[in-house]
Amino acid sequence: METLKISPTRLSGTVEVSGAKNSALKLLVATLLSSDPIRIENHPNGLLDIQIQADMLKAVGKEYVMENNAITVTEPGDLNTTLDWEPEKSIRNTLLMLGAMVSRFGHARVPYPGGCKLGERKWDLHEQLLTQMGARIWTEGDIICAEAPNGLTGTDIHLSFRSTGATDNAILASVLAKGTTRIFNPHVRPECLRLIRMLNKMGAQIEVHSQERVDVHGVERLRGTTETSLADNVEALTWLVGAVITDGDVEIRNFPFEDLEVPLIFLRDSGAKFFVNGDSMIVRGGRPHPVDICTGPYPGINSDMQPLFGAFGAFANGETRIIDLRFHGRYGYADEFAKMGVQSKVEDAYLKIMGGSKIHGADVTAIDLRAGAALMLCALAAEGETTIHKAWMITRGYENVAEKLAGLGATVKAD
Repeated sequence: METLKISPTRLSGTVEVSGAKNSALKLLVATLLSSDPIRIENHPNGLLDIQIQADMLKAVGKEYVMENNAITVTEPGDLNTTLDWEPEKSIRNTLLMLGAMVSRFGHARVPYPGGCKLGERKWDLHEQLLTQMGARIWTEGDIICAEAPNGLTGTDIHLSFRSTGATDNAILASVLAKGTTRIFNPHVRPECLRLIRMLNKMGAQIEVHSQERVDVHGVERLRGTTETSLADNVEALTWLVGAVITDGDVEIRNFPFEDLEVPLIFLRDSGAKFFVNGDSMIVRGGRPHPVDICTGPYPGINSDMQPLFGAFGAFANGETRIIDLRFHGRYGYADEFAKMGVQSKVEDAYLKIMGGSKIHGADVTAIDLRAGAALMLCALAAEGETTIHKAWMITRGYENVAEKLAGLGATVKAD
C-alpha cells in the first residue's frame, strides 16, 4: 500500500482489535529455542512486520503455516544460524534472533537491526548482556556476529535503563544457559509477561519479581506449545482516539483494558467519553481537551502512543505538551501535521501543539509506523481529503487497516 486516501468521517460501528505486533514478534523469535512445533493464536498474520519475521525464520530453516488468525512453526531439519537477509529489509527483531540462536547453538550471525528510525536506537545493551554471559561479539560489515563455543553461562545482568528489547533478549538468551541469570532493572511489559508465560509452558524456569528483577534458571531443552498473542493496546488506543476526535460512536472489541490503565485515565480526564461493556470499549465521542504527558516505562504511556496523543491534542483548544523520554525528539510527525495546518514547536525537549486551528487535508508522508497512524487520525477529522504517502508503514503495525476504516464508515482508498 503506497498511498492511503482518507476523507473526513464520523466513525461509527464496531471494530475488533487484532493481535499485537509487539507481542507476536517476540513469540515468533522464541520458536527458535525449540525444534518442536509451536502454534501461536490471535496472530496478526496480515501485518508486514509479521510477514518479514516469519520469512526470517524460514530463511534459517524453519517452516510455517498461516491459517485464519494463527501460525504454526515447525523445524523440518537443521537450522542455519546465519540469517542471510538484506539489512535494509530487516526489523529490530534481528537482535532477539541473535540472542536466541547463540543461546541454543553457541553461534549466530544476523544483519543490523532495522525498523522505524526513531533517533538513538543502539544495540550496546544487547552486546553487553551477551558478553557478560560469555559470548564474543563482533561485526563484519552490516552483520553482527556472536559465538559462545562452550554455551552461555548465567550471571547477574544490570540493565542501565529499562529497555524492552534488552529485557526480552536477556530472557531469550538465558533460558538455555548454564546456571541462573538474574536480570535487574528489567522493563516488564505485558508483552514481556506473555513471552515469559510461553517460555515457561515450553519448560523454562522463569520467575518475575515485579519490576525489580527477573530470575531465569537455565534448562537443557525446551518443548513445543500453543500460545496466544496479546490484543494490540496501541491499535485499541488508536480507534479510541479516532472515535473521540470525530465525535463518533464506536464499539472496540477485544479491548485490552488492563494494559491501558494509565493512558485511559489521561484520555478520560481530557474529554474522552467511554465505558466498558464486557470485553468491549464503547466510545461515545467527547470533546478533546489539551493533554500534558510524559512517556515512561509500563504502566505509563509508552513512546509508541505519544503520536496518537499528538493527534488528540491537535483537535483540542489550547496547548498540548508532550515529552518523550525514551526516544528524545520523536516528533518528526509534527512536520507532517504542519502540512495540514497544525501549529507546533519544540521547546525545552517538549513538543508543544497549539490545538484548535483549522485542520485541512493535505499530501503527507508516514515517516514511521506510529507517525502514519497519527496522520490517519488527523485525516479522519480534517476538512477535505488527505493522501498519506508511504502508507505501507502503517501496515507494519495495523492489520487490515483500510478494511477496518471502511467498516467504521470511513471513505478510504488504498493504492
